[in-house]
Amino acid sequence: MKMGDNEFTVETVSSTSSQQTTQYPATIKGMQDIEIRPQVSGFIVKLCVDEGATVRKGQALFQIDPTQYAAAANQAKANVASAEANLHTMELTAQNKKTLYDKKVISQFDYQTALNNLETAKATLAQAKASLVAAQQNLGFCTVTSPSDGVVGTFPYRVGSLVSASIAEPLTTVSEIGDMYVYFSMTEKQLLNMTKAGGTLKEQLEKMPAVKLQLSDGTMYDAEGKIDAVSGVIDQTTGSVSMRAVFPNKGNVLRSGGSGNIIFPYALENVCVIPQSATQEIQDKKFVYVMQPDSTLKHTEIKVYNLNDGKTFVVTEGLKNGDKIVTEGVQTLKNGQKIVPITPQQKEAKYQQALKDQREGNLETAFN
Repeated sequence: MKMGDNEFTVETVSSTSSQQTTQYPATIKGMQDIEIRPQVSGFIVKLCVDEGATVRKGQALFQIDPTQYAAAANQAKANVASAEANLHTMELTAQNKKTLYDKKVISQFDYQTALNNLETAKATLAQAKASLVAAQQNLGFCTVTSPSDGVVGTFPYRVGSLVSASIAEPLTTVSEIGDMYVYFSMTEKQLLNMTKAGGTLKEQLEKMPAVKLQLSDGTMYDAEGKIDAVSGVIDQTTGSVSMRAVFPNKGNVLRSGGSGNIIFPYALENVCVIPQSATQEIQDKKFVYVMQPDSTLKHTEIKVYNLNDGKTFVVTEGLKNGDKIVTEGVQTLKNGQKIVPITPQQKEAKYQQALKDQREGNLETAFN
């Protein structure tokens, strides 16, 4: 279809705000990654759960051979029983000595000795009970339990391994994944742009928009997160600031140690959005044809935002509100050329008329 030798579609640009997003590499961590270490020495005799299992607080994870600790607990019980019997004997002796002392049959020294022996028996019983508590606690430590709800990691030690409180590597790690922390960094300049409005850090965090998480397979996580912490120290090496967002993890999709990208939304103010068909690229610079009052064209350089949707450009410099630009056929134009401007609506009307003429057999008018 021929639109006319000098007819070109022209649109008027206007300043607006544009919603954009940027992304930052991120690391996913559980709210708690707790190392599980034994508190007693012994051989592992049982693995109570499998690697990657979801566990509850207090659930058994490992069983350490309890034989020696059970024997120590039984011995401690016997010591308590012996100390209780001895205390009972000392109480009877002290009562008897008191009766004899009151009747002046024995001396005060003999009576006081009986009282001292009674106090010694009480102390011995207390010591035996304390030893029993320690022995029972050690026996309880033979069953290694989870300190919180979460997901267990790998098991570097298996059945038959000798472990102790001083082992270099933990038995496993329990990651609390009800909610997940996602850590990422942005530059100091980007952070200042978001927080220069002032207010306390808490107020600034509350004003920050919700963020999204792109998983390592490229899909978007279905829940939004909220930034809840910003590092108070700027990394001198990279000039970046560490930030943390919290994401819910009801389906346990997120796992501690994973990676992804934080998608951060923001707005560009006082920019112009133009179709990419209106631009020319020459030596990595972008140009548009701006129509002047006398209908001539001026080849004008513009600056565009580095992110785009493949259809439009966000112009940050070079155009102002009310400028008229050619949006199609720019590759055939020259600087200073005079054109006949038409609106997109006029172009569409001509196109529809041409289609109608073709259907009705008016070939002469259809291609003129």
